[in-house]
Amino acid sequence: MYYIVFGILYLISLLPLPVLYLLSYFFYFITYYVAGYRKEVVFKNIGIAFPEKSAAERKIIARRFYLHFWDNWIESLKLLSISKKALCRRVSGNLTDLEKVYASGRSCHVLLGHQFNWEWGNAYVKLKGVSMLCAYSPLSNKIFDRLLLQIRCRFGSIMLPFNDMGRAMLPYRNKQYLLALVADQSPPLPARSYWLDFFDTPTAFLKGPERGAILGNMPVVFVSLSKPSRGHYHLTATLLTDNAGDLRPGELTKRYAQQLQDSIKEQPSLYLWSHNRWKHRWKEMYSKMWVEERVA
Repeated sequence: MYYIVFGILYLISLLPLPVLYLLSYFFYFITYYVAGYRKEVVFKNIGIAFPEKSAAERKIIARRFYLHFWDNWIESLKLLSISKKALCRRVSGNLTDLEKVYASGRSCHVLLGHQFNWEWGNAYVKLKGVSMLCAYSPLSNKIFDRLLLQIRCRFGSIMLPFNDMGRAMLPYRNKQYLLALVADQSPPLPARSYWLDFFDTPTAFLKGPERGAILGNMPVVFVSLSKPSRGHYHLTATLLTDNAGDLRPGELTKRYAQQLQDSIKEQPSLYLWSHNRWKHRWKEMYSKMWVEERVA
């Protein structure tokens, strides 16, 4: 069954992007105007992040989000067949901070958010000659999990299941690597998470990305994505710290959250608003996990 699905999707991926974007328009219309896919979550999240905007402005962000959402998956499908040259014509980046760290011979942690198109961003960084390890969440559907791995690994990135990172990292302990982590998932255990203001709202953040960087005294870089035009993306790398072990608990997470928030504000519709980022409500019992404001 996998090969049938792969064959059909591969043939579709051979279509020119302008034609594929017609599919994106179709799915956008169905999910926004007909099915209302996670519409309540999307509008709630946008309302939390941008209370100062009018209802009309928030609606524009939501509509653009749904179109970017489908562009993201159509473009990810295109990774099955797109050439390296074609991809590099469509993705650019200012990766100076990342390249400096990697050139020094040190391994590095790279933190990203759910900004479109993170799949193209992953492929582009690998094509720049950096050895990429990427944490990912395995899908329950084995066919689509295998397909997604094929897409993400096509240009040489190595995918590691986030639920078994300790064992998955063992072969790379004594090698130089770059570990990419999408660090804005909602943590499963809010009582054991860092809490801080994100868009002026108490928000739980995973402790794992910071903990791993501190244990290895790693340099950490944040990579943001922007979309100058349809089918074109730009990556910007920003050094968060040269030595994570020098920072107080929670400070690295705070720096990451601030960079992510600033990047989202630049192009709000590029963020994955259908993800229930604020499903955990703040409780006083979490006060010991609150990240205080500190001067860096």
